Amino acid sequence: MEKPAAEETSPLKALVDFECLDTDCAATVQCDLMDLENSKGKIACPVCRRPYHFDKAFRDKLRRFRELLVAIRNAEDLLGDASVGITTAIGEERIPYRLLLTRLNTAITLSVGDRHVDFRFRVEPHNGEFK
Repeated sequence: MEKPAAEETSPLKALVDFECLDTDCAATVQCDLMDLENSKGKIACPVCRRPYHFDKAFRDKLRRFRELLVAIRNAEDLLGDASVGITTAIGEERIPYRLLLTRLNTAITLSVGDRHVDFRFRVEPHNGEFK
């Protein structure tokens, strides 16, 4: 019997957040990349309700990032046996992919008007093992 894809057995959460651009607000605006296409790239600040709309080019980048996350998730059984080696002057450290992917902080800094805005990404493991 064929095992269902990991994406089907447990939903993957891939959250992106950034600070609201309204100078009087500064709340954290957050959305799940897995649902962003359903909203056509439109989200709003949960506090001041300022609307945000990601343009098609940026949504395409987010879509490809989402596809990469799903591909990594679907290759979890393969990556469970793999690690990344980091060589330093005092030796080599091996970090299992499973640990690396749950601890890696990813961010994109974009210029919006006269400000630089950090878009932070967090991938929540489906088993709740790492927080």
